[in-house]
Amino acid sequence: MTYAITQTCCSDATCVAVCPVNCIHPTPQERAFGSTEMLHIDPRTCISCGACADACPVDAIFPADSLPVAQREYAEINAAYYDREPAPDASGAAPEASDTAPQGPNFHTWGEPSFPRVLPADFAPLKVAVVGTGPAGMYAVQDLLLHTSAEVTLIDRLPVAGGLVRYGVAPDHPATKKVGETFARFHTHPRVRMHLGLEVGTDVTPEEIAAHHDAVIYAVGASADRRLSIPGEELPGSISARAFVAWYNAHPDAAPDGIDLSAERVTVVGNGNVALDVARILLADPGTLARTDIADHALRALRESKVREVVLLARRGPEDAAYTRSELLALKHLPDVELTVDDHDPRVAATVDSARATDKAAVLRGVARTRPDWEREPAPGRRIVLRFFCAPVEVLGAGRAEAVRVAADTGERTIPAGLVLRAIGYRGVPVAGLPFDESDGTVPHEGGRVAGQPGTYVVGWIKRGPSGGIGANRTCAAETVSTLLADAVAGALPAPRQGPKAFHRLARRRNRHVIDARGLAAIERAEVTRGLSAGRPRVKLATVAELVSTARAGRGLLSR
Repeated sequence: MTYAITQTCCSDATCVAVCPVNCIHPTPQERAFGSTEMLHIDPRTCISCGACADACPVDAIFPADSLPVAQREYAEINAAYYDREPAPDASGAAPEASDTAPQGPNFHTWGEPSFPRVLPADFAPLKVAVVGTGPAGMYAVQDLLLHTSAEVTLIDRLPVAGGLVRYGVAPDHPATKKVGETFARFHTHPRVRMHLGLEVGTDVTPEEIAAHHDAVIYAVGASADRRLSIPGEELPGSISARAFVAWYNAHPDAAPDGIDLSAERVTVVGNGNVALDVARILLADPGTLARTDIADHALRALRESKVREVVLLARRGPEDAAYTRSELLALKHLPDVELTVDDHDPRVAATVDSARATDKAAVLRGVARTRPDWEREPAPGRRIVLRFFCAPVEVLGAGRAEAVRVAADTGERTIPAGLVLRAIGYRGVPVAGLPFDESDGTVPHEGGRVAGQPGTYVVGWIKRGPSGGIGANRTCAAETVSTLLADAVAGALPAPRQGPKAFHRLARRRNRHVIDARGLAAIERAEVTRGLSAGRPRVKLATVAELVSTARAGRGLLSR
């Protein structure tokens, strides 16, 4: 019996570190690490010890012979990786990655997380503020707490922690959300002080945070989205997938009644994992979603939804699709939803039919090919249509979105759709007091150190751009923390004028609704209790007022 890594792999390489026989690749020392969609277990060398499964933070690793029908292909995917990549040699040395390993504009060759050797005499205990409680920020906090004696001040503009783990992961991916449990153990660490609901630039300035800490790490993510820049994009009913994801995940910024699902057809521009998430949630059985932590208002709307067809538009072909093989495989097994490919362009069939077994396009082999008549209403049933080699050129409608005009080599078409979602990528926004590169939506840095601002650092998407999943933040955070510690050893950190206790008092004066770890625990208890009565893992509190009042009831507002 060997083990296999499945769909929810986060690629943070925790499993690599515990494997006694070096059978999980690519490792952080290999060029392909960070560019492959997931990690893979070599069935030829796996000794079935289960150490990787025990260590996996997202429950992605299982015995291959116990995989359910919908996941059995992952045993083949794991094995196929080693058919095209050389195996480790007898000494256990890592294989060299193929010269054709994918490398995008944000590709970075990460090493295994490591830190400069720090002795107590090298510098006084650090006082570090971390702005952002998503995966990037919490990996940085983990490294600081486990490798140094630093005291950490956690800051987030929202009155609850979690970032994209709470508000970005689809509700029907509960295993992926489990990484939040790993981070949550640091919320109550004795060297952590939490300030939730405190907004940098409004309640406190970056200068004030820096004045109370030796260093500040910004892990604020990418909270905007890329634009299509086509006519009609601003029409009501034409929105970002980011806004839709926030809506179904009960983000406080999302209006409960902000999504109209009265049309039978929805068009999604983009074919990344977010686009697939959106399509899946729109057509999934509401009874199944009722067993997740989806927002109550979203569940009600989806129960009454008229949507029966979702069309995903992609500029390029199936070999260049941005989604991962694992997410597309999951879409193929979505109950009572037909997955089809629009074969309007002969290149689609040619690409799929000639694809190697290990190619992404090969996943579409066996998927039905159709030539939809877009002038007609969707046929009975529910379906997802993948339309490659076409680009949106205009959103049409009188007062709201009613259709999308698309261009392709085969000519222009108008696809009626009552909701148009753009899922073409996230984008960072300027951070108060920090330099900003408008070209790629990031903060300029050197190894995480903000250019021209000693003691200020970045991590995550605001550092490297919106690329990589949850696990990519582990090595990204290690680089930033290593840079910070090297600066501390070199005496390059500016001395704070006051300490974290004074910052605590300042935060309380500026915002009387700031929530601490006790308040967060009260929110957690309330949501889980509500979930138990409904047969769900939790029922999320969806507004700032609900979150703050629940924390107050638990006496978790910052005291003077």
